Amino acid sequence: MKNENDETFFSSLLEMTESEPKTENGGTAGQNESASEAGVVQATEKKPSRERKPRFPAAKEAAEWMELLAFSVAVVILIFSFFCRIAVVDGPSMEQTLYDGQILMVSDLFYEPKQGDVIVFQSPTILGNKAIVKRVIAVGGQTVDIDFDTWTVTVDGVPLEEEYVNYMKQISMDRESRLSYPLTVEEGKLFVMGDNRNNSTDSRSVLIGQVDERFVLGRVLFRLFPLSSFGTIR
Repeated sequence: MKNENDETFFSSLLEMTESEPKTENGGTAGQNESASEAGVVQATEKKPSRERKPRFPAAKEAAEWMELLAFSVAVVILIFSFFCRIAVVDGPSMEQTLYDGQILMVSDLFYEPKQGDVIVFQSPTILGNKAIVKRVIAVGGQTVDIDFDTWTVTVDGVPLEEEYVNYMKQISMDRESRLSYPLTVEEGKLFVMGDNRNNSTDSRSVLIGQVDERFVLGRVLFRLFPLSSFGTIR
């Protein structure tokens, strides 16, 4: 015979189960509430955010290029203001090394003239201090001798190997003036000549004579223009 208290307990439990409301999906409210809580947790989980791209990438890149260009221009101006200068070849006297109209970069930074250098200088005796381009043949204290018939230039008894000279066959080199050779260059001065010897007014002429080093603007470093001839000068 069953205990009356047990019967009462099972009856109450059955009534509670039957009376619990069900949802459309067939689950009980308690089950759905648990699922909802799980869904809330899942919904609150943040997805990894993507980096926002700049709205105007082309404009930003253009601005960066403009800054770089302005900086480059400033550097070039600084260099040419303190370290270098520009010179333009005027005339045929340095052919076939340099030609009329070519643009040169010249520097006198820590420069001391030496034999063979192509220099730019000013002469107070000609062309109103116009810049002139010539090649250094000898410096102060050296002795120059010239055989005008054979085009041979000798410095301190040693013939120069002058591959740069524009020789004219069967024609003597111009004397330009009646200077006596051998000739010793004064200290602090330079003996210069153009590579196109028969089309050059230079130290052979009293119009220029020996060049005072104080009038030297610098040594030619590069030929800048035309671009097809860009490069160093020998």
